[in-house]
Amino acid sequence: MKLRLGSAALTGALVGALSLTGCGSDDNSGIPGALDFSLDDLHCGPDGTLLASGSSAQANAMEVWVNTYQTNCAGSQVNYKATGSGAGVQEFLQGNTAFAGSDTALDADEIEESRSVCRDGGRALNLPIVAGPVAIGYHLPGVDDLVLDPDTLARIFDSRITRWNDPAIHRLNPDARLPDAPITPFHRSDGSGTTENFTSYLRAAAPDSWPHEPDKAWAGRGGQAADGSSGLVGQVQQNEGAIAYFELSFAHRNEISTVRLDTGAERPVAATVENAAGAVDRARVVGRHGDLALEFDYTARAVDVYPIVLVTYEIACDRGNEPDSVGLIKAFLGYAASEEGQRALARIDYAPISDPIIDQVRRRIDAMA
Repeated sequence: MKLRLGSAALTGALVGALSLTGCGSDDNSGIPGALDFSLDDLHCGPDGTLLASGSSAQANAMEVWVNTYQTNCAGSQVNYKATGSGAGVQEFLQGNTAFAGSDTALDADEIEESRSVCRDGGRALNLPIVAGPVAIGYHLPGVDDLVLDPDTLARIFDSRITRWNDPAIHRLNPDARLPDAPITPFHRSDGSGTTENFTSYLRAAAPDSWPHEPDKAWAGRGGQAADGSSGLVGQVQQNEGAIAYFELSFAHRNEISTVRLDTGAERPVAATVENAAGAVDRARVVGRHGDLALEFDYTARAVDVYPIVLVTYEIACDRGNEPDSVGLIKAFLGYAASEEGQRALARIDYAPISDPIIDQVRRRIDAMA
């Protein structure tokens, strides 16, 4: 039997996964300590347990949503395991989870493959529910403000700029006291939608300096690897001269300095929720037949647009879900896409999805069967 509603064995393995498995220590949580999870009007689905896995980029958002849902719907358990987008998609396509989180949309072949787990002629939908900036975090004592442009960023992560006092970095930061010290770029070791989004930006904005095709697997030269967003955070914290990419919520919670981007706009653009929302507002739906996959302009040049932004999609069957779990899937994802669920994102450094798109998401969730 396909496991959409948790069996005892899997439930035992994943209980407390939100808690969050794959998110590292409590210090990596993006939840403010005093956040109130109680709501007056949350619509609860039927009692039961849902298994889900995937994106670690949305781990902090999932932690808020799961805690809120379970606080108000005591008979339900949602176990989200932050395994990374690649693993989450694989588990969903194997029929082992109710939904997956992925920082890149399923492609046409994967949607076709989903027909084997979505019964009654159903197929998987890409539902964009979480957005946020991919921050470039660095550890460089004495340098609290660092500006990089796409070409310099690409050459750093491709191991072609290797010292912090390189002329290309100095040109962008003439007043900074840049040390004559090695740069240690870190990238994800696991299959990661964050990696694919970051390298999509490098490929679009600096094609001459980043020759590699975007992918969940890291293709750049050199550097060192760590598992998950929390793994990259830990490496930046521990290694002077380190630089890496991860979601803004991880950077803020761990007090890690982040790069401002020289995009060609009037002034460098900081990684903020507001500037990421500017990029999301300009995204367009490119999915077909009800799918809501989005396309971004990575080369935008505006002072209110931070272009390294990712959207996490919740991937679920439009129909053909397990009858005993579909009500709980709809209730939980419906809360995440609701005004209250989206409002909670800004408090933990994510950007809500723009109204025209999130309205379509809500309609897709309502129609699930």
